[in-house]
Amino acid sequence: MASHLDHYPLVCFEDEHLLVVNKPAGLNTHAPSPFAGEGVYEWLRHREDRWSNLAIIHRLDKETSGLLIFAKTALANRSLTEQFTQHSIRKKYIFLTDRTAPSKPITAISSIIRLGEKYVSRPLHVGGEQAETRFRVISSMPERTLMEAEPITGRTHQIRVHAAEHGFPVLGDSLYGGAAFGRLCLHSQDIALTHPTTQAKLEFRATADFSSDARCALRSALIDPQTTNAYRVVHGASDHWPGWYVDRLGDYVLSQSEQPLSSTQLAALEHWLKLFSGRGAYHKILNRHGGRFSSQQNSPERILGDKAPDSFVVVENSLRFELSCNEGYSLGIFLDQRENRRRFLTRHVAANFTAFPKDLGQAQVLNAFAYTCAFSVCAAKAGARMVSVDLSKKYLEWGRRNFVLNGIDPAHHEFIYGDVFDWFRRFSKKQRLFDAIILDPPTFSRSRDGGSFQAERDYDRLVTASLPLLKPDGLLFASTNSAKTPPERFIETVTKAIAAVGRTVERQHYAPQPPDFPISRDETAYLKTLWLRVR
Repeated sequence: MASHLDHYPLVCFEDEHLLVVNKPAGLNTHAPSPFAGEGVYEWLRHREDRWSNLAIIHRLDKETSGLLIFAKTALANRSLTEQFTQHSIRKKYIFLTDRTAPSKPITAISSIIRLGEKYVSRPLHVGGEQAETRFRVISSMPERTLMEAEPITGRTHQIRVHAAEHGFPVLGDSLYGGAAFGRLCLHSQDIALTHPTTQAKLEFRATADFSSDARCALRSALIDPQTTNAYRVVHGASDHWPGWYVDRLGDYVLSQSEQPLSSTQLAALEHWLKLFSGRGAYHKILNRHGGRFSSQQNSPERILGDKAPDSFVVVENSLRFELSCNEGYSLGIFLDQRENRRRFLTRHVAANFTAFPKDLGQAQVLNAFAYTCAFSVCAAKAGARMVSVDLSKKYLEWGRRNFVLNGIDPAHHEFIYGDVFDWFRRFSKKQRLFDAIILDPPTFSRSRDGGSFQAERDYDRLVTASLPLLKPDGLLFASTNSAKTPPERFIETVTKAIAAVGRTVERQHYAPQPPDFPISRDETAYLKTLWLRVR
């Protein structure tokens, strides 16, 4: 059954057996490692029940965009695998080159073998897997030639290797001698196949725009602007802009860095402001000691367009949240938790992992460190009765306003001011139990009654204190943005704390940062989240 979040811009076609998507550049087909961020396969598979059994049939390189087919059933998997094996599925790619291309079609046939980080072409008699690619010119323009490549076989980097070998490397393909460009200008444009059950001949086409900003194209493929207008546009080095972070916040754009903006960055902000039909742009100088300054000193400064009102509303997964540019270091919502909030909203954590059983009725959910209650809004909208605890009365009032913005009566939920550990003890004495507990603490906090809390040092203590309140088979959501804590150590900390009190993990799912916060060697992961069903 389709959900209210059922529109995904990258989906080109879907029926009972097939799912065809237009993968953006910058997104892997599948995750290269458990903590490297989701590929499009994981992003889809863990998003909807109907995609839980998706199977990968073929792959595209991370920086290659275009059509990608997934099988939804065992029958489709067998049929499509056989069609690829028999080379009866026809694929055509387009790419740009800035070199002189042959005027007549050519066919490249060779063996392709791996050599370090690259693949190289060798004569057939050398051995290795045979690769065949047909090339032809589509059109020529000054300093650019648009070409078509039809791979008859499907070897890794085949088109890129053959194009470079014949003197017309793909524009942007620095690995194989292509000229520098904003992206790898290679796109899977056409796929023709036979339907697994009806035997009908199907043809799919997805056009490409190599001149568009690859950063925006990735976000546009995954985020429906009708339901979400708050997300990250530039995530530092992963988006080729080290030290710079840019967020779209509805009608406004927020820039953050440790330095004043350069003229190039300012021009980019002007471009994005026009692209989003935005009203104004702000810049914030990141300060490692933000807590030592006033809200005004920590607040961003308007640099372009109109000044934002004291509060304004953004939309995330069709829900509304109040933000403010006048409240210091954070504006009222943490965008990197968008996908986790959606999981509460849809009651769907991952493939074959529901947040709350259908027969549960009204789930009782405790949100510790609730801040402005964004998690609470999502769970309440899904039917849960929320208890939100925070050390700030101001933020709890903000949370109540977020409830009202979404048509939820705050009177039916609890907003509790005070120290989390103190309230854990109070709930325990009253033997109050919850179906789910949300643990998303700040990296560091201090309260008069509870003393200091440091996520890197005290997370096991937090988990231990929360477990007496979690019902058997309850859901524990544990998250940290402590960049100093590796994912493996965080998982070990949480699971050891659970085992130490004699409870067991029945189901576990690790959720990385969402794709608009891409992970790379130069911009490593900082956000770690664990979803656990605890017996």
